[in-house]
Amino acid sequence: LKSDRERFSPNNILLMIAGGGLLWLGWAGFNGGAPYAPNITASVAVLNTNVSAATSLLTWTCLDVIFFGKPSVIGAVQGMMTGLVCITPGAGLVHTWSAILMGASAGSVPWFTMMILHKKSSLLMKVDDTLAVFHTHAVAGVLGGVLTGLLATPELCALDSPVPGARGVFYGGGLAQLGKQLGGALFVTVWNLVVTSAILMCIGLFIPLRMPDDQLMI
Repeated sequence: LKSDRERFSPNNILLMIAGGGLLWLGWAGFNGGAPYAPNITASVAVLNTNVSAATSLLTWTCLDVIFFGKPSVIGAVQGMMTGLVCITPGAGLVHTWSAILMGASAGSVPWFTMMILHKKSSLLMKVDDTLAVFHTHAVAGVLGGVLTGLLATPELCALDSPVPGARGVFYGGGLAQLGKQLGGALFVTVWNLVVTSAILMCIGLFIPLRMPDDQLMI
């Protein structure tokens, strides 16, 4: 319903906190397990994952206090999520100070798109996105990919990257690496739009994808 898109009322905050905690715990294994070995890259990835998530959570909460006058548990969990998503592309490739920068960016840019831009966009207001996945995953994911292209260090890239000489723009990598990051984000976006739309169209032939508004009122 239109009213539901204007304000997403929480269903069970305790379960949301529990789920968020499990996500944070599992994400450390998700990023730390990517090298498939207990090595330097894995330890750096786990450290950066936690640093980015914590920084993003604090940044999001501070913005809630500044603009809305009070902190929000929902906002804190959203900030945690954007921090985890943003650091994932470069968890084992950037220094910890870069993870702090990525966390601060993850707690502010998606906050702006969700709290400000979303409400001003007639297109986004028509989309049923109860969990704000577009902001927490799409925006934060692209942001993380771009920042990795800027901040990836040659020392850490040399430990685990299959591409020789890989490094971010700020470490002499030139704009080529940033272009690859943007190209990858564009490819994933187009792929998901095309394939997901095709799947939903096929499902829609047999089952309605959305209930009528009069049934949602019940």
